[in-house]
Amino acid sequence: MSAFIPSVAAPVARKEPTSRSFHGRDISDDYGWLRDAGYPKVENADILAHLEAENAYAETAFEPHAPLIETLFQEMKGRLKEDDSSVPFRDGAWEYGWRFEAGAQYRQWRRRAVDGGDWAVILDEPSLAEGHEYFRLGGFSVAPDGEWLGWSTDTDGSERFTLRTKNLVTGEEATETIANMSGPPVWTALPGVFLYMELSEEWRPFRVRAHTLGTDPADDPILYEEPDTAFFVHLSKTQSREWIIIAGGDHVTTEARLLRADAPFEPPVLVSERESGVEMEIDHAGDTFFILTNDAHKNFRVVTTSIDAPQREHWQELVAGSDTHYLRGVHAFRDFLVIQERVDGLDHIRLCDHDAGNARRIDFPEASYVAWLGANREFAPDRLRIGYQSMVTPMTEYDYHLGDGRLEVLKVQEIPSGYDASLYVTERLMVPARDGLEVPVSLVRRKDTPAGAPLHLYGYGAYGMGMPPHFSTARISLLDRGMAYAIAHIRGGDEMGRHWYEAGKGTQRENTFNDFIDVAEHLVTEGIATKGDISIMGGSAGGQLMGVVANQAPELWRAVVAAVPFVDALNTMLDDTLPLTPIEWPEWGNPIADEAAFDLIQRYSPYDNVSAQAYPAMLVRAGLNDPRVTYWEPAKWVAKLREVRTNDTPLLFKTNMGAGHGGKSGRFEHLRDTAQDFAFLIVMHGAGEAMS
Repeated sequence: MSAFIPSVAAPVARKEPTSRSFHGRDISDDYGWLRDAGYPKVENADILAHLEAENAYAETAFEPHAPLIETLFQEMKGRLKEDDSSVPFRDGAWEYGWRFEAGAQYRQWRRRAVDGGDWAVILDEPSLAEGHEYFRLGGFSVAPDGEWLGWSTDTDGSERFTLRTKNLVTGEEATETIANMSGPPVWTALPGVFLYMELSEEWRPFRVRAHTLGTDPADDPILYEEPDTAFFVHLSKTQSREWIIIAGGDHVTTEARLLRADAPFEPPVLVSERESGVEMEIDHAGDTFFILTNDAHKNFRVVTTSIDAPQREHWQELVAGSDTHYLRGVHAFRDFLVIQERVDGLDHIRLCDHDAGNARRIDFPEASYVAWLGANREFAPDRLRIGYQSMVTPMTEYDYHLGDGRLEVLKVQEIPSGYDASLYVTERLMVPARDGLEVPVSLVRRKDTPAGAPLHLYGYGAYGMGMPPHFSTARISLLDRGMAYAIAHIRGGDEMGRHWYEAGKGTQRENTFNDFIDVAEHLVTEGIATKGDISIMGGSAGGQLMGVVANQAPELWRAVVAAVPFVDALNTMLDDTLPLTPIEWPEWGNPIADEAAFDLIQRYSPYDNVSAQAYPAMLVRAGLNDPRVTYWEPAKWVAKLREVRTNDTPLLFKTNMGAGHGGKSGRFEHLRDTAQDFAFLIVMHGAGEAMS
């Protein structure tokens, strides 16, 4: 028996040929029956039986490697502090924080009075999760008076949350619950009144309702309803807590409306009519709105306007757009602004006055790192909470003291089983792509790992979501077995600025795939990696990347891990009844209306381009309740791979029958999937103890 190829036969999905025509082109699909007609309910016995058969086959394949999986799990678990707790943050008269009890999968959230007193548990996730195979806290928030808490939970991975409230003084939970919503409640300045987002039948946040404690949620008034099926609604509050923002948008366009927190039932004020491709974020201090927008420069600029005239025609430029400084966030405090930006792919945090004067930048000690604003709830703080990490430096929390510019270390992520950063080295490489642009690559390895050792390469490249060079305790299990690990910062992310995102979306989507292949080939040419001894991993849109590069350059890869992969791109983008399809058209193109978009997506869509060739070993994961990448996409892809490929390398498919897009919940249960993934990679590479 070869590694991960059990003696039992692999499941074979039956074929039910269908054909459709768009723009005069036929699309055939032999495995469309794997989509349950009753979705989001999945009750078809044949479909469930096939998924369970695939799960059983995968478990049989993993069974001989159970000792390695358990070893990896214990290693990863041993690097987590079981009785961990957060650094408290202040919010008004209270300090808040979380704590993990030893052995607990989920957090307890606590608070205590700033002027002293004991910690009190305000939200006990372990109790809320009890009896559920899956649990996720959607978020929580405390009313301005500190008396009421509201929170939302999801217990099946469908991301349809249920909201509850309780009195933090008496401990009594309110009798009313609100189902089919998303996110935490946003409290107004009126006693006992909060806003929330309602989901449509298609899982689209489309309504904003107001609820008054003690009333029937069925009577909650609608404050805003978004009619465009391509727009999702988002709720937030300014740092000052004086304004509530209702933002509708897709991936590239924002339309914002404003409500006074003390007058939420007044008609919301429109800031600017939606214009395709124009985005904005809004914050507030004093009599001024501060707006981050890309209306005049793709790397964004900051404008200001009076609270009495927030409309676009009144905007005044405060910080101009720049080709070198990619502005990513503006945060308005009472006496100063914080601007988050990225320069040459690295995070920077800039402080300045409200008129952009007296600018200063917070300096960090390494050449490659990730830095961000932490929990800063106060409007007039004397210090800022900052988060920091790199590929060799564990997550570190600082307080930046505004008076003297001092960075005070509050907490460094503790690794109980031990970690010596001096054993590892990280590099930032610039790799030439086929069109001449240079693609950043972050690489980490042990210092004693030789060049040409097995390499694991990670990629995403979509939605302008950069993949920062972050720290990972789990990754150490690969590094300590002689593997190198790299992140390819390919186009489609925003690591190098907004143009980097735009160069990997829509009509330029193929740059993303080319970059990833070019990075791998360059690492081989430079002797850093060995052809055919590179494993790769990506999830969701990154899973699409895995599917494309497996089709286009299978000879480069030893093994592929594709998590909830968006691999049936053409069929999904042709189905406007799916909740995410209309909002995704700006990212991928609309193949229904645009013949060129149809041709492009058909050219790269992984499912449509599976061919009769030898493929690398693959491990594919899905979630039955996933509303983002539906389970049938990877199910169909694997079925077609089994039918068409010309070799018999391991091909394993696991569907989590009780979870969604993020896989298993709970800090330890999630590690079990990671341990399986890493065991698959280690064995396929013959790395470390798997070599024996």
